[in-house]
Amino acid sequence: MTTSSVLLAVENLGVHAGARPLLRDVSFSLRPGEVLTLLGESGAGKSLLAQAVMGNLPAALRAGGRVLLDGVESRAEEARARRSLWGRTLALLPQEPALALDPLMRIAPQLSETHELVRGAAFEEAEAAAARDLDAAGLAASARRYAWELSGGMAQRAAATVACAGGARVLLADEPTKGLDAHWRDHTVAMLQSVQRSGGCVLVITHDLRVARALGGQLIVLRAGEVVEQGDAQTVLASPRHAYTRRLVAAEPAHWPRRATVATGAPVLSAQGLSKGFGGKPLFDGLDLQIHAGDRFVLQGPSGTGKSTLGNVLLGLLPADRGVVRRAEGLSSTAFQKLYQDPVGSFAPSVSLESSLRDVAARHRCAWPGVLQQLERLGVPADLLGRRPAEVSGGELQRVALARVLTVRPALVFADEPTSRLDPLSQQEAMDVLLDALDERGAALMLVTHDEDIADAVGTTRWRFVQT
Repeated sequence: MTTSSVLLAVENLGVHAGARPLLRDVSFSLRPGEVLTLLGESGAGKSLLAQAVMGNLPAALRAGGRVLLDGVESRAEEARARRSLWGRTLALLPQEPALALDPLMRIAPQLSETHELVRGAAFEEAEAAAARDLDAAGLAASARRYAWELSGGMAQRAAATVACAGGARVLLADEPTKGLDAHWRDHTVAMLQSVQRSGGCVLVITHDLRVARALGGQLIVLRAGEVVEQGDAQTVLASPRHAYTRRLVAAEPAHWPRRATVATGAPVLSAQGLSKGFGGKPLFDGLDLQIHAGDRFVLQGPSGTGKSTLGNVLLGLLPADRGVVRRAEGLSSTAFQKLYQDPVGSFAPSVSLESSLRDVAARHRCAWPGVLQQLERLGVPADLLGRRPAEVSGGELQRVALARVLTVRPALVFADEPTSRLDPLSQQEAMDVLLDALDERGAALMLVTHDEDIADAVGTTRWRFVQT
């Protein structure tokens, strides 16, 4: 392996679960100022690659190949050789902010601790640097909050800010822009580019082709654990050679056909004079709405403006400060379902996915073959069900969560960024499955999305939340 000026290189990197290959023969190298983007279907092995480079694979998995990290070469399975470089040389922004942020520490101390203990700043300097970073990330007002008090997009920005604070020259960023509006997506891209300009290199895992185009550099497309295309990002995205890459590019939400308008039926839920604040900040006030069977609402606006909070109030998960929510007579409480933005937080961590789904099927008297059929429509392989939530990718887990919601046969689904963890093909397929199922039942949808193209293709009514 050539070592001259290379910051990160992998040679024939693979990951196995027993005798079964999950990732095969990936090779690349990155020098100072360079970027590599990984694209591919959910579960293709993109996050596994990052974890293998970090030396942080689950115990049941085995890595093979070689890794060169800032002049230190090691076999891929020699995790300890790379763990000593965590923080100052090598940093990872995980896919889920809930797994990256300490739930027992407020955001500002977590960030200042990184500046102090990793970057080596004095205490006062670290606190000042943390304040500047949070202000740049639009989180100055949230400095004293805990991670669980932030919206999904705010938590994503906080995790990215902490990951970059240590000054590591090699940054692995797993879905760093999911759940972010266009402004903060561009801000995060600029943050990654600043690592390049400072002499570092970046490996980015993303499902957003706009991010891949903005970053440029190298591109690898993975499918089922194998590299199907590799080369210059702009060239591959403009003229893909492999059939899968062509399908992936063609499935961008900008190319989706608009769904036909659904005939609306009787009201399923109404609210009058609804008001809610959080941390002394009003989110919405005096809100009136009525949702009919078949309605397609799209909620948009910056992170932290109350979109998820509105859904939680309507579903009875949070009390309103003022106002009243009324459900149509004859509908049970389980007729109103939420598809969570953070799928990891919506599953019992120590229970297999099959056990979770069987419990739901039994509770709602749904035949198990019907659940399996729903999973098949969503492209979830049956052998995934024996795993626990933390043992599958975020995109795979989100598809299981969607199957679980549809098992309940809901009258209203509040879907909070349901496709942000999915590749374009899986996004389109999952959204089609969701909308087809709701059409069959005449059920209503309230969709939170930052993607204008998805909003155009899916929604018939838009509500825009603004920063107060």
